[in-house]
Amino acid sequence: MEMAEILEKRGIDAVLVTDPYNFHYLSGFAGEGILVLCREGKYLVTDSRYTVAAKETSAKRGFTICEFGRKKPLMKWVRELTLEKGYKKVGIEDGHMTVRELSNYRRFFPDITFYTMGDELENLRMVKTTEEIQAMEYAELIGDLAFREILYKIRPGMSELELAAEIEYAMKKNGAEGFSFDTIVASGLNSAKPHHRPNGKKLEKGDFITMDYGCIFHGYCSDMTRTVVLGKANEKQKEVYNTVLKAQLTGLATIKPGLTGAQCDAAARKVIDDAGYGRYFGHALGHSVGLYIHESPALSPTDKRVLKPDMIETCEPGIYIEGFGGVRIEDMCLVTENGCRPLAISPKQLIEIPA
Repeated sequence: MEMAEILEKRGIDAVLVTDPYNFHYLSGFAGEGILVLCREGKYLVTDSRYTVAAKETSAKRGFTICEFGRKKPLMKWVRELTLEKGYKKVGIEDGHMTVRELSNYRRFFPDITFYTMGDELENLRMVKTTEEIQAMEYAELIGDLAFREILYKIRPGMSELELAAEIEYAMKKNGAEGFSFDTIVASGLNSAKPHHRPNGKKLEKGDFITMDYGCIFHGYCSDMTRTVVLGKANEKQKEVYNTVLKAQLTGLATIKPGLTGAQCDAAARKVIDDAGYGRYFGHALGHSVGLYIHESPALSPTDKRVLKPDMIETCEPGIYIEGFGGVRIEDMCLVTENGCRPLAISPKQLIEIPA
């Protein structure tokens, strides 16, 4: 849907875009500022630190670049681009704008009525373009290369922090511009914590080691998780691991256009429920990925939105047992016309690292 259609649909004159990810998506520029999208034009308002870069990117997309500073503050630009053009119905991103920011806008512009946009702009990002898909495929490849490298570095006595650093170094070395989120390395009993922050805990023989990490390439995120065992896995570890693997493969086999996120979640969750571990799988099956690591739609029990081709979702079931440990296996996948295609190629069979 084009911006003109959104304005017409909502019955408003302009939209102020302040969310950094929507800002980047719509303008092609990853710096700071605000977009003013109105019926007669598109404006990117930023300061002198970014004007040259904005002209090199956003001007090619039809944006007029406006520089604010001491002589002409941001609010004066907003007034000129809205109220002085006769625009009195303006949309704001209620999912991002703070109460204080909205109060300031209302104080500066008492003649403007501000309307909440809900998920209208985020929804534009759900179906990916060819260029976006290519960027995320390469970002996931960087993760695969990192996994291959660190398998030969895991050893007893190294800390979770050391292993996290090795993963991040491998991603940077292979072209990562940054990281999608703080790298998770959770070993031993810590692996029962889905979002454990790595610390000084030493890797020990017999540990589950869960590694959840991602990088940024051309502005787009990747996300993958692999769990290994340091040394030989015991029977209980094998049972838990293989249950998660079966659930993950079931999820990947289920994901396709026309199904809802809730239906995909239910298919994978049933595998874990039937194995008797249902109460140990507390989070959703997955989420969309793009410029931001957690986008919509989600593969969750409550998400009724229908999947479409060229959406990118994660498939990441897990089992987390306090006092024992946990397993998560995750791939990003591209929703295709008939199903989905995983983007990660790293092996998923249980890997036992020589100790």
